[in-house]
Amino acid sequence: MGAKDWMLFYASDDVSKVLKSSPTLDREATEAFVRRLYPSHDIHPIEDGNLYNANPPEGKVYAAVFEGLSIICTWDAAGDGWEDLPHHFITEAAGRTLYLHAMHSAVDFFSYAIWEPDGSLLRAYSLSPDSGVITDIGTPLPFEEQYLAGDQEFLESLDPDEDYPFRFHPLELAEAALHELFGFSYEGAWEEDDPELGEIVLAGYAVTPH
Repeated sequence: MGAKDWMLFYASDDVSKVLKSSPTLDREATEAFVRRLYPSHDIHPIEDGNLYNANPPEGKVYAAVFEGLSIICTWDAAGDGWEDLPHHFITEAAGRTLYLHAMHSAVDFFSYAIWEPDGSLLRAYSLSPDSGVITDIGTPLPFEEQYLAGDQEFLESLDPDEDYPFRFHPLELAEAALHELFGFSYEGAWEEDDPELGEIVLAGYAVTPH
């Protein structure tokens, strides 16, 4: 598996439904959204991206405001857990459900978090083989349970001499989270009605501190 992402979804509607509707990018609202999140930065438009551009380097973001959903792919969401996310990214949700999803295939890292519309943290979980379980807050959601209980197929695939610290692969859980929360995956199982990620246009911006 080779996928990487670090992104935030601000949802007042079902994320999967919005993405499957071929939503229209509101460029004026998107730029205002990025400026609110980066108030002390020079912001310059760059070439558009899409949901495959979910792992931009520091200094670049991809964002979109659609009806019922705002998305930003940003290095600021790539920390070890929800605690590393600047607080104003959370308060931006303002009555919407906020989702954080980040994974890095090079180190088998996965992190996700969900904030309720009132701003309370519903669930946060992050882990990597080098660090172990970094964060585990709230009750595991149903899609997590089969992994946390032990993924038999993964366990059978391990070399008998391999001392892997988890009973499942973090990236398998990461892909399951993508599909459960957003209705798509990068390298997980594809379903016929999944949205075409290359057609979900995200506006690109260079963001440079003043």
